[in-house]
Amino acid sequence: MKHLLSVLLVLLLTASTALLANEFWLEPTRFVVAPGARVHLRRLSGEDFRGQPWAGRRARLELLRHYAPGAPFLDLLTASASAANPTATTDTIQSTVTLHQPGTHLVALVTNNAIITLEAARFSAYLQQEGLDNVLALREQRGQTTEPGREAYRRCAKTLVQAGPPNPADTARAWARPVGLPLELVPEQNPYHLAPEAPMTVRVLRAGQPVAGQLVVLWRRGAQPQALLQKIRSNQNGRVLLHLSGPGQYLVSTVRMESAPAAAGADWQSTWSTLTFGLPGKARL
Repeated sequence: MKHLLSVLLVLLLTASTALLANEFWLEPTRFVVAPGARVHLRRLSGEDFRGQPWAGRRARLELLRHYAPGAPFLDLLTASASAANPTATTDTIQSTVTLHQPGTHLVALVTNNAIITLEAARFSAYLQQEGLDNVLALREQRGQTTEPGREAYRRCAKTLVQAGPPNPADTARAWARPVGLPLELVPEQNPYHLAPEAPMTVRVLRAGQPVAGQLVVLWRRGAQPQALLQKIRSNQNGRVLLHLSGPGQYLVSTVRMESAPAAAGADWQSTWSTLTFGLPGKARL
């Protein structure tokens, strides 16, 4: 009987963790490839730069685009359903892109909303963990600290993949292009052009406008297990200064939560945003 209760407790804890909104990112099988290579893009969801394949279906996606250097963007949602892909179904999501042009390519994704409800104590702990002090304060002001948290959450993700050697004369700068995501991380230097352990500036944009005081987290996964490198809030211009630490795979993430509109079916709207890239070296990318 005690063993059965222990098993049930583990299952309940696992289920409650799975119900949390958490980080979502795009991770190519290789971050640095030869021009003309085909790259598979994994969609992962999890915490601490450890992820599992995202179970979301095509209906969850609002945007999936490939921005190549010096070329118009390719709508991968349209490409998934095109006549050129006869094996596609209405649930197919394009998972592979071909990097024809040399240079730094950008792939961007946005999901629509899903709804979760957490009991009061768990919701408060979740807000504290994610640094969402504004929502904790609002719940206190509104006398809602003992009420469940009903959250509508959506994800925005970008990844940078390098085809061929870096080109310092790149004027297309697809990698630095704001692409209109609800919450967007925009690098101001190309990480593939930086020296090892160089600083890198990233801007946080909400609907194209800089966001001050936004908590940004930097993770690295390399020869050693993944490591949390920084937690930093954006300045008045929406900028954060990140310090890279050599070869490896990098995840930059942020989450913003605000009062949800009445039509959302929730009390709070959260938007999660990530940027991934990989720096070549001894670590496998």
